[in-house]
Amino acid sequence: MTRTTETVRLTQYAHGGGCACKIPPGELEAVVADLHTHGPGATGELIIGLDDGDDAAVVRIDGGRAIVATADFFTPVVDDPYDWGRIAAANALSDVYAVGGEPLVAVNLLGWPREKLPMELAKEVLRGGLDVAKAAACHVAGGHSVDDPEPKYGMAVTGLADPARLLRIDGGRPGLPISLTKPLGIGVLNTRHKATGEVFPQAVAAMTALNRDASRTALAAGAECATDVTGFGLLGHLYKLARASGVTAVVDVAAVPYLEGAREAVRNDYVSGGTRRNLDWVSPWLDPGAYSEDDLLLLADAQTSGGLLVAGEIPGAPIIGELVPLAGPHLRLR
Repeated sequence: MTRTTETVRLTQYAHGGGCACKIPPGELEAVVADLHTHGPGATGELIIGLDDGDDAAVVRIDGGRAIVATADFFTPVVDDPYDWGRIAAANALSDVYAVGGEPLVAVNLLGWPREKLPMELAKEVLRGGLDVAKAAACHVAGGHSVDDPEPKYGMAVTGLADPARLLRIDGGRPGLPISLTKPLGIGVLNTRHKATGEVFPQAVAAMTALNRDASRTALAAGAECATDVTGFGLLGHLYKLARASGVTAVVDVAAVPYLEGAREAVRNDYVSGGTRRNLDWVSPWLDPGAYSEDDLLLLADAQTSGGLLVAGEIPGAPIIGELVPLAGPHLRLR
């Protein structure tokens, strides 16, 4: 072992970081387009599957209960192993919250270059994940690990939901406001962190915050449509919601909140390849108005453990636009 835990920068061991290392959305949709979401004779009713790109699968097991299942993992998004573990766990749990569920049990997913990085760092990653799961009142019961050239960590999470009270990506209706529960800018700050080693506590705080309260508040407010904002950026995830719901999403750009330092990071070109691919993907379905490339890159910024995007008004969350009848492209900026 040539590295000590004090000198390791985890982000230097990965080609990408966090949800910015996702397979581009256009390529991914082409891969899964012809795959069936359930088999004959399967137990339970698949309520939410692969069709529209929801955040988790949901299977009804009896009249008032449904199982929620998801998995999420990624390469290091920050250098601190404990914070990376917390971020990855919060991100995986978010998929359950995004469909209106409550996490019940999680298992760890760990890839580790055991001959390059000390196992003490892996322990810190797992400790971070465990602490966030505890905060979510979610059991952690083992998991799976592999010797991997790049470090990767996340969780497979199982939760419970009421099948009559779900947040679906196809549930948007004209006339509903669009709420966003966390500010944008996580991606560009993480890219700057990887390049310079600067630490941005505001980004870590946003990424480690659970979406539990936002999900519960959305359900209490009667919302039926939501998704979380992760690797495809606000524009990518909002496009998927608008497409699935058959509406146009109009974004009030001036109302979108950003983390401190995000605009400066874009001006200094700390923009990931994933963010640029997001913008390329949505451009055919986007009316950008007169906004600059910097504005568009921020709106397409690849988030890690971002907030919920809800069709409806959520107390305490800014309203960043509205859904209107489909007319022209699915996305419009004003």
